[in-house]
Amino acid sequence: MECTVSWTGALNTRSGMGFVAEMGSGHIVAMDGAPDADKPEMGGQNLAARPMELLLAGTGGCTAYDVVLILRRGRHQVKGCTVKLSAERASTEPKVFTRINMHFTVTGQGVPAQAVERAIALSHEKYCSASVMLGKTAEITTSFEVLEA
Repeated sequence: MECTVSWTGALNTRSGMGFVAEMGSGHIVAMDGAPDADKPEMGGQNLAARPMELLLAGTGGCTAYDVVLILRRGRHQVKGCTVKLSAERASTEPKVFTRINMHFTVTGQGVPAQAVERAIALSHEKYCSASVMLGKTAEITTSFEVLEA
């Protein structure tokens, strides 16, 4: 897996702390920092997601992927899956994630709650590399609901 991250400030001195990441798959993701009113040259312009937001989003994508895959392999009629992540960070540097809650909403036809609970546990404990890695610094909790669709 490869990724090249380039500072956009080298092209536009007004961009402050903007970056573009080009993934090995050829996809591009923009990142930016929060504006800094006291030192505008040190902050971003709020034009894209923060890098830590992308880390959280990537973790959500990783675990949701697992949950859907596990449920589909179990021949459950999954119609939708969302995961809402909320995180807390350390107050001092490095400001790592210290707590992450993942709330899953799975919609489908006759999807048993036990199957969803098992899929989330398997993802969290075994398959989702991102959440396993973040679990080294953060307490990760999960909850879920199943909606009939």
